[in-house]
Amino acid sequence: MKHEREARLNGILGELAALYGRMNDAGADGILEWLRDDSAVFIGGAGRSGLLLRCFAMRLMHMGKRVHLLGDTLTPAAGRGDVLLIGSGSGETESLVAAMRKADRLGLRKAILTTRPDSTMAGLADIVVTLPAPTPKAAGQEGSVPSGQPMGNLFEQGMFLFLDALVMELMDTEWIDSDTMFTRHANLE
Repeated sequence: MKHEREARLNGILGELAALYGRMNDAGADGILEWLRDDSAVFIGGAGRSGLLLRCFAMRLMHMGKRVHLLGDTLTPAAGRGDVLLIGSGSGETESLVAAMRKADRLGLRKAILTTRPDSTMAGLADIVVTLPAPTPKAAGQEGSVPSGQPMGNLFEQGMFLFLDALVMELMDTEWIDSDTMFTRHANLE
């Protein structure tokens, strides 16, 4: 059992390495620039992608950023110059397409992490970061890294780790360490 699990973990790590080798992250520096200014950041995703994006939002909050989750009852109004970051494997999730269109009308800066650079949301975004992973809603995408994992796992894992790397870059450039971030950690536990 342990040997099989170890083989699966090594397989996942190999898939992630292949994904990052083919990833188009040319927009990452632009996203970092947006996150460095004082604009509000709105984060959106559905399903597992949305759950993983919540982790990213939490780290931004730990860094002292003004960050909000789409659809949350406490999310304030967005305004010109704010940032919308969406993670969507297919780039076609209807509620997120609608949010991207609304953000466009409001003058937000828009970025998407997706498997589909030809998707509706990618066409609306100012920055597109492409993670070439297979997902059920974007089956047969040319150039995708083959995966033995179920559904959109490789995309979701790749997005999660990519966003963690962005957080670490922000920590370096803004001189923020873990101890400082921990002062903003929840304390009503």
